[in-house]
Amino acid sequence: MTHPNPISATPIPATPASASIYLLAAHPNWHQSRVNRQLLEVARTVPGVDVNDLYTCYPDYFVDVPTEQARLTAAQLIVLQHPIHWYSMPALQKLWLDEVLSYGWAYGAGAQALHGKDLWLVATTGGTESSYHPQGYNRYFFDAFLPPYEQTAALCGMRFLPPLVLHGAHSASADEVAQHVETFRQRLQSYPYWPEMDELDTCPGCAVPAADRPELAEE
Repeated sequence: MTHPNPISATPIPATPASASIYLLAAHPNWHQSRVNRQLLEVARTVPGVDVNDLYTCYPDYFVDVPTEQARLTAAQLIVLQHPIHWYSMPALQKLWLDEVLSYGWAYGAGAQALHGKDLWLVATTGGTESSYHPQGYNRYFFDAFLPPYEQTAALCGMRFLPPLVLHGAHSASADEVAQHVETFRQRLQSYPYWPEMDELDTCPGCAVPAADRPELAEE
């Protein structure tokens, strides 16, 4: 069953201006984007949101790790916003994870930099929701592709929030896209006062044995 995209029917307090959200937007072809470009534009209008367009910031794929770690440290909510590419994230977003979420800082013995923060996936798919079905051409429900995101959050001591997903981004109507963008804006503005927050589990703990990561060892 796919994670829901709930919207409260009652007013939710707006995010305080001082609230810190770090949004990482990754799309290798913004000029071809139908939905993600609009999400990026609206995120830039929400107070308290630090927006990083990864493909514009790092066109040479050279990630500034100290700067990225400082931005993560300052944030309470980390948002990964991107289209689904081959059942995962775009290449530069994956490189960012590899470089920035380092052992000893993001996870491992004594690593507390991200502990207690929230991770939120905001994604679009080209395939319709019905294509993510055992009888569809993607063969699995969309939730089957979420464990790498969920476990990344868990390993770093973060809470994985219910994703916001728009399926069939190429064929969705203009009204559907506009509603999705508005939902995204409302969620950013109202964080952390989401109605389902009290029902979510606390951040899990995933201890990594020192023997699994001996110092300076190479795989």
